[in-house]
Amino acid sequence: MIEYNSLAPQELARFLDRHKASFSLKSEVDLDVVLREILRKAYEFVPSESGCILLDDPYRKVPERRDNDLVFISTFGPGSRELLGTRLSASRGIAGRVYETGKSYLSEDVGNDQYFFRDIADSIGHQPFSIVCVPIYIGKNVCGVLELINRHGTGVFSERDMTLLEIFAGYTSFVLQNALDARRAHELAKRDDLTGLFNDRWFHVRLAEEMETARETGVECSLIFMDLDNFKFVNDQHGHLAGSQVLREVGFLLKRTLQKIDCAVISRYGGDEFVIILPGHGVEAGAEVAERVRSAIAETVFLPNDYGFGLPAVKLKGLLSASIGIASYVPPKSGPVKPEHARNDLLRRADAAMYEAKSRGKNLVVVGAAANAGPETPVVSDTSGSSAR
Repeated sequence: MIEYNSLAPQELARFLDRHKASFSLKSEVDLDVVLREILRKAYEFVPSESGCILLDDPYRKVPERRDNDLVFISTFGPGSRELLGTRLSASRGIAGRVYETGKSYLSEDVGNDQYFFRDIADSIGHQPFSIVCVPIYIGKNVCGVLELINRHGTGVFSERDMTLLEIFAGYTSFVLQNALDARRAHELAKRDDLTGLFNDRWFHVRLAEEMETARETGVECSLIFMDLDNFKFVNDQHGHLAGSQVLREVGFLLKRTLQKIDCAVISRYGGDEFVIILPGHGVEAGAEVAERVRSAIAETVFLPNDYGFGLPAVKLKGLLSASIGIASYVPPKSGPVKPEHARNDLLRRADAAMYEAKSRGKNLVVVGAAANAGPETPVVSDTSGSSAR
């Protein structure tokens, strides 16, 4: 029986974060099932020893295709499970060639093929003899490839096989587009229209859920409260369209910076304020995350490209920064605490720490007081990342 594999659902979400910032998942399990079904159907069209779907990473995508990475997100066949999550430069291999050119490719003898990249095959101990690979589109844009290895029966793929797979790739693109559209429609009520991050309403829902989980498990949960420094200057000097674009770029930057923290819940709280829930993070671990965010914003060039008709690049460097406060929720070991009181207290402490960062000169991370503590004794991280009390 053939086993079809895919990345874990929470890891798959980013691969549908395309076109508009608000695209997201309706049901993480759905995408997992869809991908495995696509490979199963591909096998029915063209029976093969193994196969895979590789997609580019929207969080790291650049206009020059060959400079992107392709990620194995779904596989079947010998040793293929080990490939899940592996990155392959689009400048290498047959898959990279198809992604770069947007044209299908058939190799009847990979041993003599100039584009064949042997390292991947060697890493899993599965020897390809023949490969057929076709591009996957979302809309008019190539987003990845579908690749099959070693035709059952003959071992070698034919032109007819490639034609069949091209027809199937059209179906694959349609399925992915539908999945993307369905998820977008479901998520609109939870998302901020401008940045694509969660909105403040959904943030409060998630905060309640994560603090309840913390109470049940006894594991801490931290909250980051962030406000952009000098954002008003951008609006005053360059206009509100520039300001809106900066907020979009900040939203994307936060997702990219925190992409390895699957549990992070990133929301736009309002205006130029952002909040991040970090389940399972104590205050020290949370402060390290906050420092990465602060550093990323301080070092980023905002508005690097034209952002509309008659709106040329501004290339803001060294102007925008972030004042960040962080507080942690430590589940009480005894005594009843009303959940809404605990949530309000956590928000108050993180917010107060953020204002402390503002008052101390901005571009800082401040750790707020512990719950039910007296006056705050914040820890301040300066622009070099050091700390002082």
